[in-house]
Amino acid sequence: MLFNSSSFLIFFPIVVLVYYLIPDRIKYLWLLGASYFYYMGWNAKYALLLLFSTVVTFTCGLLLDKIGERTRVQNHPLKKLVLATSLFLNLGILFYYKYINFAMNMLQKLFLTVHVQLNVPKFDILLPVGISFYTFQAIGYTIDVYREDIYAERNFFRYALFVSFFPQLVAGPIERSKNLLRQLAHNNRFDFEKVREGFLLMLWGYFLKIVAADRIAIFVDTIYADHTAYPGWFLIVAVLLCSFQPYYDFAGYTTIAMGAAKILGFSLVENFKAPYFARSVPEYWRRWHLSLTTWFTDYLYIPLGGSRKGTFRKYLNIMIVFLVSGLWHGADATYVIFGGLNGAYQVIGYITKPIRDKFVEIFRIHRENISHQVLQVLITFHLISFSIIFFRAVNLTDAITVIRSIFTANNPWILFDGSLYNCGLDQKNFVLMILCIVFIQFVDYFKYKGIVVRQVILQQDYWFRWLFIAVSISAILLLGLWGVAYNQQNFIYYQF
Repeated sequence: MLFNSSSFLIFFPIVVLVYYLIPDRIKYLWLLGASYFYYMGWNAKYALLLLFSTVVTFTCGLLLDKIGERTRVQNHPLKKLVLATSLFLNLGILFYYKYINFAMNMLQKLFLTVHVQLNVPKFDILLPVGISFYTFQAIGYTIDVYREDIYAERNFFRYALFVSFFPQLVAGPIERSKNLLRQLAHNNRFDFEKVREGFLLMLWGYFLKIVAADRIAIFVDTIYADHTAYPGWFLIVAVLLCSFQPYYDFAGYTTIAMGAAKILGFSLVENFKAPYFARSVPEYWRRWHLSLTTWFTDYLYIPLGGSRKGTFRKYLNIMIVFLVSGLWHGADATYVIFGGLNGAYQVIGYITKPIRDKFVEIFRIHRENISHQVLQVLITFHLISFSIIFFRAVNLTDAITVIRSIFTANNPWILFDGSLYNCGLDQKNFVLMILCIVFIQFVDYFKYKGIVVRQVILQQDYWFRWLFIAVSISAILLLGLWGVAYNQQNFIYYQF
């Protein structure tokens, strides 16, 4: 059941209505049932995997708590054993369903380097939707209990709701137990202010997805489907647009998730904070997919030693985190290269910082001047766009072909002769796509400056708020992509 489907537009109001009508003591049970119903809409049998991960981490949490009470030692060997068991079982399932074929192929290629032909089995496995997200969320809970950062939840059904909460179940944000689990311990009463804010969030999310991301997808998919027929500047435009498409698509999902949760009285973490106004790659990753970035920071980078064990270890830890992050996105070498590039950007940035500082000093460059800031933003955007070539490519060969075509581009006239209007979008839709990008970046600029636009809207007079909502709904209905082709537009991050 997609957020952008008619079935969800029936499902969600029913969930909200019943939630606020039933007694407080069974509210969380109703949400748990609704969450499993929502997830089983994709493949009912894979709900067993969700349940297994829930049972394992819930049990391990109780064991960690009991051992801690008896020993009063945080790093007791038995606690380490329980934590290791939870990690092994959860990551083992994730590995099997997401990485087993990739690992077998890599093993086969490794043996071929020493001229040994290895016949490896091919597993016909359907990737369970959202498995990377809910696995990381459940693992995070186990680690938090191990560290004694959170209490061990003793109500299994409430904990099961934490792992399966339907607004953010299949594509995040990856919630922390310290945030969402604690909220689930309290019953929410109907709050009109939260409902208003949540509704505005959902409207913005639908605009990002239906009006902007899906329209960009038509152009990008047309180019990438036959990139040899669209060389040079066609690909350059597609690559630049491809930087916006996953952002608007993923931000659209998480914004709808935030809005749906807010209507139910819960607050989810914000996943994006104007990433394309970042002035460096490290700042970009502090603004992009924040729930995943902070997850890797807290549960991988810091345990590896972070920046506490010298410069070389710091650089090595950064590379490890981003290589793993790339692999998290998908079982293919292209995703590993995508992550490795973003790690390398940061390591190179740290290494060259003294040189850049000296350059700024010699030429008396004022870093706070608007011209310098714009230059930094543009450089960062193009570095990220280059790495997204590997994120978007079907395989490594296609990525190399695209890069070669870009760097040998000799057809700039297509930018002016109307050729771009023959790539899936006519002139009106192409212009609308560009206007959407400008508008969204304009809104992001306010966010970058710390201004929450929805709060500004909610502070206006009653008539203005209703007029704004009416215009917003009309714009989404009139400008959005509907029909059969639209229904096939899944959220990009469902595949992860």
